[in-house]
Amino acid sequence: MDFAVFFINNIGRIATRTAEHVLIALSALFLALLVAVPLGILLTRQEHLAKPVLGLGNVIMTIPSLALLAFMLPVLGIGNRPAIAALFLYALMPIMRNTYTGIKQVQPSLIEAARGMGLKDFQILYQLELPLAFSFILAGIRTTLVILIGWATLAAFIGGGGLGQLIWAGLTNINYNLILSGAIPAAGLALLADLLMGRLETILTPRDIRKTRVKEVKNAFNKD
Repeated sequence: MDFAVFFINNIGRIATRTAEHVLIALSALFLALLVAVPLGILLTRQEHLAKPVLGLGNVIMTIPSLALLAFMLPVLGIGNRPAIAALFLYALMPIMRNTYTGIKQVQPSLIEAARGMGLKDFQILYQLELPLAFSFILAGIRTTLVILIGWATLAAFIGGGGLGQLIWAGLTNINYNLILSGAIPAAGLALLADLLMGRLETILTPRDIRKTRVKEVKNAFNKD
């Protein structure tokens, strides 16, 4: 009851922090898309680069989030910029990996047939490979967005905005209402993002591809 009253009385503050939180996560995601998708495509064309680049991406993912934020401080100072930069690095790997995997799973016979029809490499990419890989890419974006929303709460530790400020203020002052006013919306945003992206993935993925993916999952389960 006390929390409900606190939440209503501070709804404006919570809404502002929520908007900041979403902006931080979406900014990092947008920047990652600009880099990760072209890089994933490049790796399918330059196979000798795939292993070291994907390996580097895995290394970045293993760096503790607070440590990565700390590395950004000397370069970008305090505020949202170092937080967005750190989250951008975390977002690269899932999107890049899924782009690479999605394009590589396109059957070579389809590519050869497209070449036989006279399509150029860039036409094969945009008319065949990317549409068939789209569900993989979208799944990577879905996973990344949920991760970014969760990790964006750490922006408060380096002077950034978002719901992490409420959590940090609550921890500092031992105010559970403040902690919950940041934690509950952050969890809700992550769940909402996963739900909406899952729905978008279902809508935009052709039915035939969805059936094939479901069949693959069932076959893998039966083998196990």
